[in-house]
Amino acid sequence: MPTRTARTAWNGTLEAGSGQVELSSSKVGTYDVSFPKRAADDAGGTTSPEELIAAAHSSCFAMQLSALIGEAGGTPDSLEVTADVSLGPDPAGGFRLTGITLTVRGEVTGLDADGFARAAQAAKDTCPVSKALTGVEITLDASLD
Repeated sequence: MPTRTARTAWNGTLEAGSGQVELSSSKVGTYDVSFPKRAADDAGGTTSPEELIAAAHSSCFAMQLSALIGEAGGTPDSLEVTADVSLGPDPAGGFRLTGITLTVRGEVTGLDADGFARAAQAAKDTCPVSKALTGVEITLDASLD
């Protein structure tokens, strides 16, 4: 299986510095990062580790759910997945991920709402990104459209 690479170049202190994260394997882009914007409600045109984790988690979950729907005898016509990753203070000091909410709305042929909910829960539990994030509470909101 492949290894994927991203690279970050950072200049300056945490509060005054900034950087660029490059998606090296795919070469699809380089994106600005900054701690003040990471901690602000408005990202102001920058990304953050939390947004990148959200992208990884939503896409991984969608792929896993698609596979599990197929294994259950259904066909995933469309899946809309959102991952909300929250950053907050860590009681031990610094910051930590305080929670992740996965929201999925699906159009599925061949599965009822209960079958879809079971597949979505299994996808949440078994996608590789969920497995990597076991120290973070992950909640799921899944329903058919």
